[in-house]
Amino acid sequence: MKPETFKDKIVPVLTILLVLIAIWYVAAIILNTPFQRDMDTRNNITSTTMEFIGKTLSQPKPVLPAPHQVAQNVFENTFLRKLSSNRSLVYHAGVTLSSTVLGFTFGTLLGIVIAIGIIHVKALDRSLMPWIIASQTVPILAVAPMVIVVLGSINITGLIPKALISTYLSFFPVAVGMVKGLRSPEVMHLDLMRTYNATAAQTFWKLRVPASIPFLFTSMKVAIAASLVGTIVGELPTGAVAGIGSKLLAGSYYSQTIDIWAALVAGSVLAAILVAIVGLVAKIVDRSMGGRPA
Repeated sequence: MKPETFKDKIVPVLTILLVLIAIWYVAAIILNTPFQRDMDTRNNITSTTMEFIGKTLSQPKPVLPAPHQVAQNVFENTFLRKLSSNRSLVYHAGVTLSSTVLGFTFGTLLGIVIAIGIIHVKALDRSLMPWIIASQTVPILAVAPMVIVVLGSINITGLIPKALISTYLSFFPVAVGMVKGLRSPEVMHLDLMRTYNATAAQTFWKLRVPASIPFLFTSMKVAIAASLVGTIVGELPTGAVAGIGSKLLAGSYYSQTIDIWAALVAGSVLAAILVAIVGLVAKIVDRSMGGRPA
């Protein structure tokens, strides 16, 4: 790793991370103090300041778990559990990942098709785009139960309903990004294609599509994260027994706040990995098209 890379990219990220962890610890102490004070009063216990702070950071069911409690839970349920165990975060992440990837695939394809239609049919731009935008104003928490109930009435359960909810959130950024990308060629480039007597299909494949690739992958990074959120939300109303959403539900039912935060961390890590994979694919495609490495 180059020193410049470490200084310019790694150090700022680590600095922000350390600041957030420090704020997290302070917030945990403040929020867990009332319960710990009540417990000490009931048991007639007098603690020093450091002992009291230590107790607020080691409660079994804290209002806000300390970072080390969440980290320990994540480590134990990731590396010390069998992959088939119902307590394994890897197992639950795998279940969520399957619906996420399927929904992301559907959403990307749907977004591309919509964008191509809008570019070639002006009526769709005026009639379809407002409805696409309006669809994203409906809260996903309202959409998810309706999708689950409707599909459940025709015996479609499991992977497909969650994937469709994921598709609902992921198609929009792809559609908007591709529309912008397909319209990105300058007028002089379009005029040049007409000078070459290029057909509409040739202009589309040789000019518009290559110009839209950077926009596509940028929107796909947003879409894959939105797709994961859609899958997790889709797991909540189904009462799923597996998936990150099910871990959140179980933690909520039994007031296991540490489990809830561990599931949130697992979801965040999974999202970061998926976005990184899309970014890596984008770099590979860019280089294959003759782009210069950044």
